[in-house]
Amino acid sequence: MTSTQQNQILNKHTRIGVLYGGLSSEREVSLRSGKNCYDALRRLGYEQAELIDVDQTIARTLSDKKIEVAYIALHGKYGEDGCIQGVLELMGVPYTGCRVAASALTMNKALTKSVLKDAGLPVIDSVVLKSSVLNGKPVPMPLRYPVMVKPINEGSSIGMSKVDQPDDLKAALKTAFTYADEVMVEQYVYGKSLTVGVVEVGGEPNVTPILELRPTQSEWYDLEAKYTEGGTEFILPAELDEPTTQAIQDATLLAHLAAGCRGVSRIDFVVDADNQFYILEINTIPGMTNLSDLPAQAKAMGIGYDELVECILKTAVS
Repeated sequence: MTSTQQNQILNKHTRIGVLYGGLSSEREVSLRSGKNCYDALRRLGYEQAELIDVDQTIARTLSDKKIEVAYIALHGKYGEDGCIQGVLELMGVPYTGCRVAASALTMNKALTKSVLKDAGLPVIDSVVLKSSVLNGKPVPMPLRYPVMVKPINEGSSIGMSKVDQPDDLKAALKTAFTYADEVMVEQYVYGKSLTVGVVEVGGEPNVTPILELRPTQSEWYDLEAKYTEGGTEFILPAELDEPTTQAIQDATLLAHLAAGCRGVSRIDFVVDADNQFYILEINTIPGMTNLSDLPAQAKAMGIGYDELVECILKTAVS
């Protein structure tokens, strides 16, 4: 698309729908992200931007409001998994961020891991279990403890548990199965929790500085640590040697491209005491709250919050 075509679609008078809220377990986080993005768009002069809380009538709402561009600030199911992207494709409404295939892929932790492994990227040993394992018999577990139990298609650490001994596994599985039909059990790796963003600026993907996340009140980076003021200490840039820093940033871009991402993503890592790193997951619609990682990373590379929002907006027409 030429710059002239972009300007015809996207200008200060474009009717932009900021899609937020939604139907997932991450609704509350999305409400905060979306409101922040909407406020930024209005500060930037996009005078016809408006907030739209997504429900089953979203197609009719977009049509009635004559929305020309969708800014997706949804998290989790139906917003980050390709569903809303498919609706927008059918309606011919340009939208921000990753397209249908990459969105659906990265929402599934097991499929993402398979793609990354095929690309030669390091991932942690894991198994995928179905709810039939809760049949009263001992759960077969080829991994050593401790392990992490994760719903296969949830974000924000929702439904996740760290399990230190076999007796606690079934309770963790029951919790995870309330959020998903399949659950990933992953070897727990002791080390630093890291996250790295990718932001498209001027049509080119730019890798952010590495952010180290140190929970102050939790053993690992759980839901409370993510969204409680003071729950996590941000170390930016992360305290890593230069070769490890470069290797992780290179892996970030490769993972972004291997998964077919575009526009923006945030990739989570863990690095152990020997500087061996592993990719945990890819987030295609990173949080944009006051406590979120991506805005802090962008700021560290000289991109303010409003500029970051506009960079993401432009991916709808690039």
